Amino acid sequence: MHGNEITRRGLVQAGAALGLAATVPAAARAQGPARGEPLRVGVMTDLSGPFAGAGSQPLFWGAEVAIEMFNERGGVNGRPVQAVTADSQSKADTAINEAERLLGQEGLEVVTGIYSSAHAVPLSGRFEQARKIMWITSAISSAVLKDRHLRYVFRPTVHSDQYAEGSIAFIREHAQKGLGMAPERVRLATIYEDGPYGTGVSSGLEAQAKAHNMNMVLKEAYSATAADLSTLVTKLRRERPDVMLHVGYNPDITLFLRQAKAGGLRFKALIGHGAGYSQIDRLTETFGKDVNHFCNVDPAATEMLDWEKLRPGVGDLAKVFVERFRAKHPMRDLPTHASMGFNNTWIFLENVLKPAVQKTGGMSADALREAALQVDIPVGGTIQGYGVKFNPPEDVMAGQNARSIAVVMQFEDGKSHVVWPDAIAGRPPVLPLPSTNAFAARS
Repeated sequence: MHGNEITRRGLVQAGAALGLAATVPAAARAQGPARGEPLRVGVMTDLSGPFAGAGSQPLFWGAEVAIEMFNERGGVNGRPVQAVTADSQSKADTAINEAERLLGQEGLEVVTGIYSSAHAVPLSGRFEQARKIMWITSAISSAVLKDRHLRYVFRPTVHSDQYAEGSIAFIREHAQKGLGMAPERVRLATIYEDGPYGTGVSSGLEAQAKAHNMNMVLKEAYSATAADLSTLVTKLRRERPDVMLHVGYNPDITLFLRQAKAGGLRFKALIGHGAGYSQIDRLTETFGKDVNHFCNVDPAATEMLDWEKLRPGVGDLAKVFVERFRAKHPMRDLPTHASMGFNNTWIFLENVLKPAVQKTGGMSADALREAALQVDIPVGGTIQGYGVKFNPPEDVMAGQNARSIAVVMQFEDGKSHVVWPDAIAGRPPVLPLPSTNAFAARS
């Protein structure tokens, strides 16, 4: 079956499983759901186009499991959540049109999901203007929230500045022992897709490197839809970086690695930053052992954590999620985006929707907003290990979860292991790339 056929079928099946919205007049819905009626929540991700394979599909699947489990546990006083799904098709204009449909035609008070930062930036302004809740489960660019003082947009996951902080801190802390040189001598190269996601992370990497007197020998953007990156490979070969810092989606990462291998590019370490580098199953399927010991910065997939160290009951929740997800989508290593989809949807359902409905009897955007600002989950209180406390409107990062945490993980034989920060690392990192690796720098 072709990928597009799988995606279309998956969307139809998921919509049926979650309960697509019945055709109810928007005016009637605006009055609020009657007792016992479903609580209608938008779920918008990219289920087709290049973003689907870069993490958006498992993001949706994780949300699907969260809604199913929430409803099985009684919903809110017996009222189930009914998802109204939308496929933004990896296109910003489609995302905007679908958001208008969900808010207007469907009369929704909240839309969750949003994989791409390129979509989240324009969407956030529209939700703010409409005074409806946009609950971001993925799009990580700091530009989505920074200096905008949004009141109706919330993001429980990490932001791009944290990716940069994690990367540079990891290199600084392991340069001497792992790479045999002082941090200031490490030659860094940053390549990135030129959308808000890539630009946000790369700007953070540049700022962090400069703050710590580290040597950035090349920083260059490219289009995520580029058909040829061989010129970029040539530039990198000329600059001879020790550490590659890459920010991209799945198709462009695949193209780059293929051309880099063919072009003889070598380095001592590579660190990805979410999105395509979170799809270790896809990378391993394509490149096999060539991606062994590559690293990635992201929120931790729940399987990487010691569930015994999480708050009471959270490990049990994680276990049920993993079992349920695997039953639906058999894979060796659950993508980080699967945990993100479940975790960030569960936080909304359990800690925002439930208290708002219990307090007001409905789910108006203002009731949801007030409930979101009251969320106070300690570190260790979610299946990804971080806590949740949203910055207030006056904060420079209003709507951002102040307790989100990014980790550095390393791949080995199709699985990911946390290697930074040291306090929660499951093992030390393997640095530099072993000589058996196709990309390893030659002595």
